Amino acid sequence: MNIIGLSAYYHDSACCLLQHGILVAAAQEERFSRIKHDSSLPKAAFQYCLQQADLEITDIHCIAYYERPELKLERQVWTHLPQIDARRAAAFWRSARRPEYELRELLGYSGQIIYVSHHEAHAASSFFYSGFNDAAIMTVDGVGEWATTTYGIGRGPEISIFEEVFFPDSLGLLYSTITSYLGFSVNDGEYKVMGLAPYGRPLYVDQFQSLVESGPNGQYKLNLAYFDFTSQQRMFSEALPGLFGQPPRIAEAEIAEFHKDMARSLQVVLEELLLQKACYLHRRTGMENLCMAGGVALNCVANSRILRDGPFHRIFVQPAAGDAGTSLGAAALAHTQLSGKRISQQALEHVFLGPGFSSDEIYRLLRSTPLEFLDFREQEEALLQAAV
Repeated sequence: MNIIGLSAYYHDSACCLLQHGILVAAAQEERFSRIKHDSSLPKAAFQYCLQQADLEITDIHCIAYYERPELKLERQVWTHLPQIDARRAAAFWRSARRPEYELRELLGYSGQIIYVSHHEAHAASSFFYSGFNDAAIMTVDGVGEWATTTYGIGRGPEISIFEEVFFPDSLGLLYSTITSYLGFSVNDGEYKVMGLAPYGRPLYVDQFQSLVESGPNGQYKLNLAYFDFTSQQRMFSEALPGLFGQPPRIAEAEIAEFHKDMARSLQVVLEELLLQKACYLHRRTGMENLCMAGGVALNCVANSRILRDGPFHRIFVQPAAGDAGTSLGAAALAHTQLSGKRISQQALEHVFLGPGFSSDEIYRLLRSTPLEFLDFREQEEALLQAAV
């Protein structure tokens, strides 16, 4: 079976190919388009996957898509009620129809399409590539269709999600909101906030605890008085600057001690909440292994805290923990649905699954241009000397 997994239209569009349950190719569209976080239909990545396996589009048995558009449409409409107008509602409707339309019309694919829920794709992207036979699973991101956090178990070929946290309560959106407040780009600059945190002091932990409250089991709640998830410009209300006593930082402005302290305080609160929920998941499942995915699982500092201070013996984090990795999860779920079997249980040992170029290919390309270049093929010592 040849199965394509695909994510698109929000950020980090990507495509992968499973052949007989083995991952043979995967790439983000940005690697071809050179548009950072490219969200368009990954046409070039799709072509690359076919070329890697010497396949035609008619050889594809199924395309697996990383979310359920009709459920996402529900959430989009609900979020903008009661102010939603006919034009915006129509735009949401078109976006829900877009995946199937473009898969058919732009890729020219006429075969089976399987839609899986967003957080199932995240869960599968971690568990099925972990090498574990069984594991507890925790996924945390901004939002999928409705879910923002899920807790589950993976055993053999099956994944079972037993608890979810729903929009608008979201640790991912909390982190992105503060990313916006600190003057960085949402869905891009969160790693900068994580990197800024060790330079600050946790002076605002009490204020952050006014923003998010831990609930029973795996639940937590945001104080929505401080957030605005319908704004096109920012994600917070006027109450947020009032809580911290400082206006939002303007992009590219000087980073002050306040901004460092904000980043540190956010990181402390995130780590404590994630560790608390990981402990709950361990009590609930009794598993020794933990699999993690979702954009918040890109916070490697929090991951190390869960491994160091948490109850799990081993942790596997999907390297492409954000939406790009959901293409792998969607493909794995489709394989199980169609075959009744798990994909290859070999652990994901590397992520070098995109395009590579040999020295000879690069040489031929350069020869076709007026560029001047030095040729050090098969001359490593001379290359090192020249570089030094």
